[in-house]
Amino acid sequence: MVNVSASAGAEPSFAELLEASFARDEVAEGEIVRGIVVSVHKDHVLVDVGFKSEGMVALNEFPMINGQVSIKVGDNVDVLVESRENDYGLIVLSKEKADKLKIWDEISAACERDEVVEGIIVSRVKGGLSVDIGVKAFLPGSQVDLRPIRNLDKLIGEKYKFKVIKFNKKRGNIVLSRRALLEKERDQLKGVTLQKLEEGAIMQGVIKNITEYGAFVDLGGIDGLLHITDMSWGRVNHPSELFQMGDEVTVKVLRFDREQERVSLGLKQIQADPWTTAQHSFPVNSRVKGKVVSLTDYGAFIELVPGVEGLIHVSEMSWTKRVKHPSKIMNIGDEVEALVLGIDIENKRISLGMKQIEPNPWHTLNEKYPVGAVIRGQVRNITDFGIFVGIEEGIDGLVHISDLSWTTRVKHPSEMFQKGDEVEAVVLNIDAENERISLGIKQLHEDPWSRIPQTYPRGSRITGTITKITDFGAFAEIEPGVEGLIHVSEIADEHVDDPRKYLKVGDVKEVMIIDIDLDDRKIGLSVKAVGKAEAGVDYRSYLNSSSGGGSSSSSSSSSSSGGGGMGTLADALKGKLIK
Repeated sequence: MVNVSASAGAEPSFAELLEASFARDEVAEGEIVRGIVVSVHKDHVLVDVGFKSEGMVALNEFPMINGQVSIKVGDNVDVLVESRENDYGLIVLSKEKADKLKIWDEISAACERDEVVEGIIVSRVKGGLSVDIGVKAFLPGSQVDLRPIRNLDKLIGEKYKFKVIKFNKKRGNIVLSRRALLEKERDQLKGVTLQKLEEGAIMQGVIKNITEYGAFVDLGGIDGLLHITDMSWGRVNHPSELFQMGDEVTVKVLRFDREQERVSLGLKQIQADPWTTAQHSFPVNSRVKGKVVSLTDYGAFIELVPGVEGLIHVSEMSWTKRVKHPSKIMNIGDEVEALVLGIDIENKRISLGMKQIEPNPWHTLNEKYPVGAVIRGQVRNITDFGIFVGIEEGIDGLVHISDLSWTTRVKHPSEMFQKGDEVEAVVLNIDAENERISLGIKQLHEDPWSRIPQTYPRGSRITGTITKITDFGAFAEIEPGVEGLIHVSEIADEHVDDPRKYLKVGDVKEVMIIDIDLDDRKIGLSVKAVGKAEAGVDYRSYLNSSSGGGSSSSSSSSSSSGGGGMGTLADALKGKLIK
């Protein structure tokens, strides 16, 4: 027998086993021999290894190319003897096991020479990845890359070079590291990069990592941060809008701390700031087009060119619509046209107006609705001081509470109108500059007070309906909407303590007009005067006395006629008792 061991206790190498087999006439189980292919069959290959019988190798142990076996008759092949003879008298051989032994020797030699091996990551295993380098090897998760990788599955199928950091042929254990090679490569690149790295330098790099606040760029062994604010003169919501992992970029070194090896990078600084030419590109009163990039409660930001945005305030979006939020009339991404209202280069602000593109409808209202014109519209809003009536879309006119009725004392407009009511009104005034229209409803009708003195001269007798009774007298309606006061002193000849004993609401009484105050729109009435006239008393002198002309006789007359401490009719008409 030939001794195939290189030294006592050491396992023979593939080459030693092969050489030993050539030196013997017989082969033994577990030995590696070289043979010649004599025939290729459907599921096996016969190999002549120089023994009395041929050897058989399973066909699936040979590589396939395009579905065809790559072995042919006459080829030399190294095989491992698994058994001397099988049931057919053939030696059982294995090419696959012989190849593995050969690979183990190659890996062992690579370890001794500190060389790298190449392999394909084939699967995810506990603690790391399984790598095929001819035999299965283990790649710990901590040795995959310079930075921890969360998704190791994405590396399956990738081919890399590795360094063997642990090797045990007897146990069949091989541990690899890719990180060791990357660290070595990074250190070599870092030395070169540091020589040319300085503030202001323009450098090439590769996007290595992306975060919400920026992207890390590998400059060659050293990383720099490209902050989101330094990526573009325009608006960037997230760095992923501009970059993907592995993208090559040209950047400028903004700051470099050599001691801490911290690098701040900029991309927009390579290009000119668009604000330097904005004043010439977007002069005041020029029309511009842009894309809506942001919406806020107070307006919309429009990108005119990358890096230059203008604001359309909500008040500048429509002449007539009350825009509560810009989203009611536009969406992000829409292209809009606007007019440049103002530009502030120092603070990088441009004011835009969208309504200015269209004619201001307020400037044509005087032509469409001249003063005195009658309009018809719906009540859109009711306030304490009046009602707003819609004239056309977005344009309302105000009917002040004092212009609702000539005769009715309106405490609140809701007493007469509700939202949605159709009303007619007269245009009283148009203030286009302040965008206000004054309307009147009472002006649709004649002011009855303009004819009261002629219709009801002092001393005339008429009938009235009692509508309200107070401590100081009673109110009587002499025609729709026109009332007069029967003062407590004018109800009866005797002293009247309580008007309710003499009058009640709904009574129809004949009364005499004894006073008219056009300025305050008040009428004095008297039941007592009617009785005196029928008794033949000179009512003219009575009227002069009752009107409170200022004489002492009138005062005493009023007092003696039952006015008591409740005041005179004149007092009431002047507003001392009537509020």
